[in-house]
Amino acid sequence: MPAPSSTSSSPASPTPRAGAITDVAGIEVGHFSDTRRPTGCTVVMAREGAVAGVDVRGAAPGTRETDLLSPGNLVQQVHAVMLAGGSAWGLSAAEGAMRWLEERNIGMDVRFGTLPIVPAAVLFDLPMGDARIRPDAAAGYAACDAASNAAPAEGNVGAGSGALVGKLFGVHRAMKGGIGTASVTVGGVTVGALIAVNSLGDVIDHDTARPVAGARTEDGTALLDTRRALLRGDLPKPLLAGTNTTLGVVATDAVLTKVQANRLANVAHDGLARAINPVHTMSDGDTLFALATGRVPLEGNAPGMTVLGTMAAEAVAIATLRAVRAATSVTVGDLHIPSAADLATPRP
Repeated sequence: MPAPSSTSSSPASPTPRAGAITDVAGIEVGHFSDTRRPTGCTVVMAREGAVAGVDVRGAAPGTRETDLLSPGNLVQQVHAVMLAGGSAWGLSAAEGAMRWLEERNIGMDVRFGTLPIVPAAVLFDLPMGDARIRPDAAAGYAACDAASNAAPAEGNVGAGSGALVGKLFGVHRAMKGGIGTASVTVGGVTVGALIAVNSLGDVIDHDTARPVAGARTEDGTALLDTRRALLRGDLPKPLLAGTNTTLGVVATDAVLTKVQANRLANVAHDGLARAINPVHTMSDGDTLFALATGRVPLEGNAPGMTVLGTMAAEAVAIATLRAVRAATSVTVGDLHIPSAADLATPRP
């Protein structure tokens, strides 16, 4: 699929590694990035199955199989989670992951076949080029083909390909979002996160509390600081519901119950609250999944749920920040979307 001449991006800048979700034993990640326009999908795979939970905080989610993850419902494990661009159309990428897994006899034995369980969530990246191009089953299958336990690429890849941040004052003043990953290890237990950042709000460095990427000033040369702009009375542009959304997966090698996995997904949103402002808005569909591969028992001196929650929030905050720092600028037609690096080095 050749790339159209109307789409271009600046070269990637190196980002120091801060761990990855694939540091969690049993987790693999694969990206598919469409060359025809900035869009794509990302699969987080647990071939041996993982106990799973989910927490949806945004008011405009696009999801699949999230009800299944409720602690009171039947299925205990999932085999992959699909994150995709393309808004609700992108949910079909999960069908490709199901086919890929079924062909390898990975899934739940339902007597009449092997049924892979693949929850999914999508973000809205339709302003970036031809909106008729979006992830489909073939894209999801390709992401699975690319999956490995190597540290995944970050920035303008997979589900982060067409992601933007800081759209509250119009897309023309937004900046490039992306996908990022990080991990934290304490007491022999690892928690990792993979976050696709397409937020309405700004992305904040949670250590300094300063915006790194988001809405820009009218002349486009500096960050506006959305929080302060709203509090002083600046009026946002009218918004189409659901045109944003930050998606992610938090994974751990700890042994967790389904109740605990749901709690981990819940607490992991604290990381989004530290790294995005405003977050969980009426125009975001913010959704975090949690996976537990069950390689390390929580016994003896192993960290308990309070520490695991702290680790998850930290990994999510770091991964969110890395997503925009690894992103590169994109030009689609007349629309130029700069990256965080571009504001540090203004475009000539």
